[in-house]
Amino acid sequence: MGNRGKTVVITGATKGIGRAIAYRFAREGVNVAFTYNSNEKLANEIVEDLESKYGVKVRAYRLNILELDEFKPLFLEIDRDFDRVDFFVSNAMIYGRPVVGGYGKFMKLRPKKGLLNIYTATVGAFVRGAQESALRMQKVGGGSIVTISSTGNRVYMDNYAGHGTNKAAVETMSRYASVELGEMGIRVNAVSGGPIDTDALRAFTNYEEIKRTTIERSSLNRMGTPEDMAGAVYFLCTDEASWITGQTIVVDGGTTFR
Repeated sequence: MGNRGKTVVITGATKGIGRAIAYRFAREGVNVAFTYNSNEKLANEIVEDLESKYGVKVRAYRLNILELDEFKPLFLEIDRDFDRVDFFVSNAMIYGRPVVGGYGKFMKLRPKKGLLNIYTATVGAFVRGAQESALRMQKVGGGSIVTISSTGNRVYMDNYAGHGTNKAAVETMSRYASVELGEMGIRVNAVSGGPIDTDALRAFTNYEEIKRTTIERSSLNRMGTPEDMAGAVYFLCTDEASWITGQTIVVDGGTTFR
């Protein structure tokens, strides 16, 4: 039986890591509620594809993760479509114009602009999504919450100070949540990826350098893929991981050791 018939909520699942996570859970018979920022057409295509391929219930919801007040109405919508929430994956991130002032060299960081947006989208969105999810998980006897992190908080990456420090913050927040939500039967963990080949990474101005360096440093001589991350996330939501909480699983191809 496993997780068949349960429900996962994923923020940001129209591409990259989030999309891979949605497909991984659906493949296991898990119903999927996911959010998207603007591309409704693509979101609806994913809904149709997942439902036709795996026979699960899938719904997509528009969400701006910079507007934290949207989380409560989002989950009320999910309540109308699904009878339970068992898993929550905080994945969505921002890039492009919203991170101007937060992506760049230390001396050019602008705390009140891009840096604050990265905090809101990383830590704030995790907190609000986890809070709403926990209220629903409590009703079904527990669940699992996973936040996506990055090894950019462990090793230096050019122009990544804004993102890296906030990934460190969300890992710490997940550990605090794991202690306080444990009595509800809810486990909370993080999955920290080495550079993963996604559209978000390709948006970095030094993408080609990051790719080359990652392949050189990896013991496996390749970049990480969204599917690599999805496998770790799904594992943390299985009974096999029933005594794992407050941890960060590093999925980096060995890059942070070299």
